[in-house]
Amino acid sequence: MLKYTARRFLEMIFTLFIIATGTFFLLAAVPGDALAERAEHLPEKVRVNLYARYGLDKPVMERYFITMNGMLHGNFGESVIFEGETVSDIVKTKGPVSARLGIQQMALGITLGLALGIVAAMKKGTWVDYSIVCLSILLISIPHLIFGILLQRVFAGELHWFPTIGWPKGDLWEVWFGGWKYTILPTLTGCFVYIANYARLLKTSMLDVMNQEYILTAESKGLSKWQVMRRHILRNSFIPVVTNLPMSIAMCITGSYFIEKIFAIPGFGKYYVEAIGGRDVCIVMGQTVITAAIYIAVVFLTDILYTLVDPRIRIRGGKK
Repeated sequence: MLKYTARRFLEMIFTLFIIATGTFFLLAAVPGDALAERAEHLPEKVRVNLYARYGLDKPVMERYFITMNGMLHGNFGESVIFEGETVSDIVKTKGPVSARLGIQQMALGITLGLALGIVAAMKKGTWVDYSIVCLSILLISIPHLIFGILLQRVFAGELHWFPTIGWPKGDLWEVWFGGWKYTILPTLTGCFVYIANYARLLKTSMLDVMNQEYILTAESKGLSKWQVMRRHILRNSFIPVVTNLPMSIAMCITGSYFIEKIFAIPGFGKYYVEAIGGRDVCIVMGQTVITAAIYIAVVFLTDILYTLVDPRIRIRGGKK
């Protein structure tokens, strides 16, 4: 186990290095820079000083080594388009907003999705099953953008039940736990995809488990239907769910650009896309590396969770 963990850790570091390097050179390959539009009409001396301030007057390779050295020390530099802000500032101020919204979406969506998946599996072949399948296909086929606009028009524009846009402001407590009326429509918009994915996933897994011989053996021993469901079917059916759950967590805390854009939410995803559009290298590099680190970490966590859910799975000598 220790050998496997050490090997995976080194692989994670190497993967982050490749991602950071690729991101930097892809941005450098695009013509122009983040200061081009702002410096176009400035006097030559002011323009030169501005480029020197952000290090954009240096050759590409020199900027690359400066950026990578700063990344090793947790310093990605100062933003060009969000003047005065750094990656740390954005993570501290915008990260909690995206994390709260994502956690609410995931908690509601996965709970409802698992419940619907169980019902669909238990009612296989009935109208209930077909209704849940049709609902799942509908929810996963329609983009967030459409759901968000529809919810805004009906519940905010016509019924006036909730605000159209906005997000709770104030201290950290208010950002995490205040202003619930602002979070309901964005939460509903983002939870539908979780409902669809987890309902279909759990139903398929449960039907596969129900056809296993050990389920027939458990029933033949006189166990009630609920006991068979709780002790055998559900536990073994949750292995695919465990596989997807860490990735869902990673997705939920990195923000959704479309949802944040529609509801004017000052979150991580919105700033990330704006930084890419403005070719703000330090912000793009920082948020890319942070996002990649989260995803890589949860993939490793998934491997560990396998052994907790299914005791038959063990990690020995670097192999599973």
